Amino acid sequence: MLERDIVTWNSLIMGCIQNGCFANAMDLFKQMRTNGFTPKPELTASILSICSRTDEFKLGREIHGFIIVNGVIPESVFLSTAMVNFYMRSCDLRSAFSIFDQMKVRNEVSWTAMINGCTANHEYAMALDFFHAMQAENTKANRVTLISILPACAQLGLIKHGKEIHGYAFHRGFDSELCFSAAIIHMYCHFEETSSTAAITIMERSAERDIVTWGSIIGSFSRCGNIIEATKYFNRMQLEGMKPNSVTVLAMISACIAQPSIASARAIHCYALKSSLFSEAFVGNSILNMYAKCGHPTDSQQIFAELEVRDSYSWSSLISAYGISGCGHKALRVFHEMSERGVEADPIALLSTLSACSHAGLIEEGQQLFEGAIQEGKIPLTIEHYACQIDLLSRAGNLEEACEIVQRMPMKPSIRIWSSLVSACKDFGRLDVAERLASQLILLEPDNAANYTLLSMVYAKFDNWIGAEAVRRVMRVKGLQKKHGYSRIELVNV
Repeated sequence: MLERDIVTWNSLIMGCIQNGCFANAMDLFKQMRTNGFTPKPELTASILSICSRTDEFKLGREIHGFIIVNGVIPESVFLSTAMVNFYMRSCDLRSAFSIFDQMKVRNEVSWTAMINGCTANHEYAMALDFFHAMQAENTKANRVTLISILPACAQLGLIKHGKEIHGYAFHRGFDSELCFSAAIIHMYCHFEETSSTAAITIMERSAERDIVTWGSIIGSFSRCGNIIEATKYFNRMQLEGMKPNSVTVLAMISACIAQPSIASARAIHCYALKSSLFSEAFVGNSILNMYAKCGHPTDSQQIFAELEVRDSYSWSSLISAYGISGCGHKALRVFHEMSERGVEADPIALLSTLSACSHAGLIEEGQQLFEGAIQEGKIPLTIEHYACQIDLLSRAGNLEEACEIVQRMPMKPSIRIWSSLVSACKDFGRLDVAERLASQLILLEPDNAANYTLLSMVYAKFDNWIGAEAVRRVMRVKGLQKKHGYSRIELVNV
C-alpha cells in the first residue's frame, strides 16, 4: 500500500492480536507511532494488555510515557483500566493507584482491576478496602469482582464476609456458574469447620465440576489430615471422568504426610508414574519427601535414583529421610556427596544434616559441619541452625560449649533454646548452670509460669526445697499458674 491511514494501521494490528500474533502486533504498533499516527484508545488498551501477558513491561511504560508527553489524557475508561491492570501485573501498585485516583469515570471493570490486582499481589486487606469503597460509590460488583475478592476473604479468615458475598451472588444468579462455584468452594475450603459441609454441598449441587473444584475439596481434607476422605474424592473425580493434575496429586501427597500411610503413599506414587506426572521435578521431590516422612528411607533412596533432575530440595529430602530413621552416617555422607557433585547446599540441607547428627549422637561430625558452615559463610545460618547445634551439644552433656554458642549467636536466643539448655543442665546434674540459665529465662519472660516451674523443678532435682518453695511463692504473688495437660478418652458405641 502506498498510503496507510489510521484505520489501516488499527485494522492490521487488531487482526494480529485476534490471531494471537502478539509479537507482530507490538512491532506494528511501534511502526505506527514512528510514522506519526496516534493509535485509538481501544487499540492502545489492547497492546497494554499484551504487554502484561508477555511481560513486556518496558514497552508498556513507554506507551504510558507517550500518553503523558503528547498530552493525551486517557479519558477512555477502557484505556485507563488497561493501564491500571498493566501496572498491577508488573507489581507497581503505586503507579496503578495513581492512575486509578486520576480517573474521572470508574466502572465495575475499573474497580475489579484494582481488587484483582491487590489480591494477585497478596495485598488482601487492601483488596477488601477497595471492595468496600466500590460499594460506597454504588458501583455494583459483577461476577469477576466477586471471584477476585473471595481469595482475600479466605486469606484474612473472614468467613462472614465470604458468606455475605455468597448470598449476594445467589440473588444475582452468579452462584450457578462454574467459575464462581469453583471460587466459592475454594474459599470455604480454607475454613476447616466448613470444608465438609458448605463446600461439599455446593459441589454436589453444581451441574459441572472442574479440576479447581476437585482440587479444593481434596486439598481441604489433606490440610485436615483426613486421608480417607481425600482418597475418596480423589478416586471419585476419576470415576466422573476428571483427570487429576499435579496440584491434585500434591494435595494427596500432603495428606499422606499429614497422616503417614505407606499404602496410600505407594498408591499415589503409582498414579504419578502412570500419569507421567512423576517426571515433573516438584512432584518427584514431593514423593521422595513423602516416603521420608513415612519412615521409609529405602524408598526415598530409590526415588532419588529415579529422578531425572536433582536439585537442592531433592538432596535435602534424602538427607532428611536418613535423619528421621536415625541413619546419621548416611545422612552425612549424602550431604558431602551433594557438595562433591557441585550442588550448592542450602539452609534446609544443612539443617537436615545437623538434625540427623543430633539424633544419631554424631557430636564431632555435627560440630565440624556447623563450624565449617560458619567459616565458609556461604549458607546463611538461622536461629534454627543454632538451636539444632545447641541441642546436639546439650544431648551429649557438652554444656559449656553449648552456652558458648549461645553467647556468640548473632541473633537473640529463643525461649526454646534457653529451655533446652536448662533441661539438659538438670539432666546432667549441673545445678549451677541450670539455676543461672533458668533465672535468665525468667528475666526474658517474667509472666510465663512455665519458666518459674522449670526453675522450681531444678531446685527440687537437687533437694533444694527452700529454693523451690521460694519460686512457688513468687508465682503465687504474681498470680501465675502452670497450665496442665490432659488426656481424653472417648467411648464409642459399637
